[in-house]
Amino acid sequence: MQTMLRCASKNFGIVEYDAGSVITFPRGLPGFESETLFVPVEREGSQPVLFLQSLVTPQLCFITLPVESIEPAYQLKVSEEDLRVIGVSGGTPASLRCLAVVCTGHGRPTANLLGPVVINQETHQAVQSVRDDARYAVQHPLFPESEAGECS
Repeated sequence: MQTMLRCASKNFGIVEYDAGSVITFPRGLPGFESETLFVPVEREGSQPVLFLQSLVTPQLCFITLPVESIEPAYQLKVSEEDLRVIGVSGGTPASLRCLAVVCTGHGRPTANLLGPVVINQETHQAVQSVRDDARYAVQHPLFPESEAGECS
């Protein structure tokens, strides 16, 4: 039987996790370069939302969604350098998971589709891979304007 580890979370209290589930960002995240270790947190009834809770900073937790749940025809574009950082060679394998970070602090909720989080599901290494084109937006609306209400 494997012993579960624990971390503190401002939003979820004490979170139990398996050491094998930790997602490592070797270069950190833009604006959070010193934050390299996160644990994925799933909450019952909130699928497909996945929370990425920092193992170092209890107050830091990102809300993410699979990009295909926001934009079903999303076309991932990852630089060779980003693929190298997460241990991928020879193209984009099916083991990549792509998440959009959701922002709810400026009115309507939006998702960053220009710079998704790309996770190698085999190694649990990840990067926020910013595209070199403008095909998608940093603040892609989660809901059509007619459905969107103000966040409170």
